[in-house]
Amino acid sequence: MKAKVSMLARGLVLACGVFVGAQVHGQASVGKAAPLFKTKDHRGADFDLAKRGGHWTVLYFYPKAETPGCTKQACAFRDKIQVIRKLGAEVYGISTDDVAKQADFHRNHKLNFDLLADPDAKVAEAYGTKMPLVKISKRRTFVIDPSLVVRAVDVDVDPAADPDRVATQVGKLQAADQASKRR
Repeated sequence: MKAKVSMLARGLVLACGVFVGAQVHGQASVGKAAPLFKTKDHRGADFDLAKRGGHWTVLYFYPKAETPGCTKQACAFRDKIQVIRKLGAEVYGISTDDVAKQADFHRNHKLNFDLLADPDAKVAEAYGTKMPLVKISKRRTFVIDPSLVVRAVDVDVDPAADPDRVATQVGKLQAADQASKRR
């Protein structure tokens, strides 16, 4: 009986999307290869994560275009994009909105980085950000290194502070990489 209750409790925790520990994010976790995917950007052009090899990539998932928190986060990245690009990293926002919605969001807020469309939520599922029962992503930020390995995952994202946090994280990871190469 106790085993059945324990199994039921674990099932409920997983069904509700509640995870204990920072390493559980679907198939995307720190130190593992980033799940590769292909999708369309806000212009309708093809995007293939595999082609980002050799470059630092920031992939931030957000719930829905034009909502207050998502707009705050996108505009914060817009305003801080040069700091991140000086570190050799590029930012991509991704939600389950379609290409047309992403294009409107991009244009309405004069964004200066690409938005990716994931209308079938397959990318969100691969990264473990899809909310249970609905086709919306949780707010999560992934830092992916030039070898396409996930190096950092932020599950407690403050939309306004995310770009500063990302820039600091990328800088620290790059410094650690340089230090390990000198050894």
